Amino acid sequence: MSDVLNAVPKDVEIVERLNCFQGFYKLDRVRLRHELFAGGMGREISRELFVRHDAVCVLPYDALRDEVVLIEQFRVGALGKVANPWMIELVAGLIDKDEAPEEVAHREAQEEAGLEIHTLWPMTRYFPSPGGSDEYVHLYLGRCDSAGAGGLHGLEEEGEDIRVKVWAFEDALQAVRDGLIANAATIIALQWLALNRDEVRGLWS
Repeated sequence: MSDVLNAVPKDVEIVERLNCFQGFYKLDRVRLRHELFAGGMGREISRELFVRHDAVCVLPYDALRDEVVLIEQFRVGALGKVANPWMIELVAGLIDKDEAPEEVAHREAQEEAGLEIHTLWPMTRYFPSPGGSDEYVHLYLGRCDSAGAGGLHGLEEEGEDIRVKVWAFEDALQAVRDGLIANAATIIALQWLALNRDEVRGLWS
C-alpha cells in the first residue's frame, strides 16, 4: 500500500488529438492513456480540452494607503448563474504575443485601469480549471499609487467597458467574505495579501 501512496505517475500516451473548433479560443478532443497510481497504463480515455492563451492577473496595491484597485466588467460566463454578471476583478490580460508575463501586467494595468505599476511581486501561478482547460495563470501583486485612480477605461476596439474603483483593503476582503467578489483570481490574490500584508507593507511603505 505504501508504494501506491508514494507512486509518482509520469507517463502519458497521446493516441490522437483532433481540433474540433478554432476561433479566438480552440477546442480539441484528446484520446490518451496515462500511468496509474497502482502501476501500468490505464485504458484509453477521451477528453475535450478548451485551449486558450495563458493569463496574467494583477492586484494593484497601494501599501501606503492600504488600498487595492479593482475593476468591474460584464462577463458572459456569469450570465444566468448569478443575479449580476458584472464581476469585480483584477486587472488581467492574455499572453497572446511574444512577451513576458511582466510585460502583459504593465500593459494591462495601463489599458484597463490607467495605472502605472512600479513593482511586481509574483504571488503564485495556477491552473484555474485543469479538468478541461490548459489555461495557466500568472498572478502578481502590483505596487501602485491609488490616488486619483478610478473612472471608466478599456479599449473600445476590443469591446471593453471597464469601471475602476479604489477599495480599502479590509473592505475588499469583506467583499470576499460576503460573496460579492466571486472569481478565483481575485479571491486568491486578496487572501494572499491578507497572509503577507505586513511583509509587503514593511517593504513597500
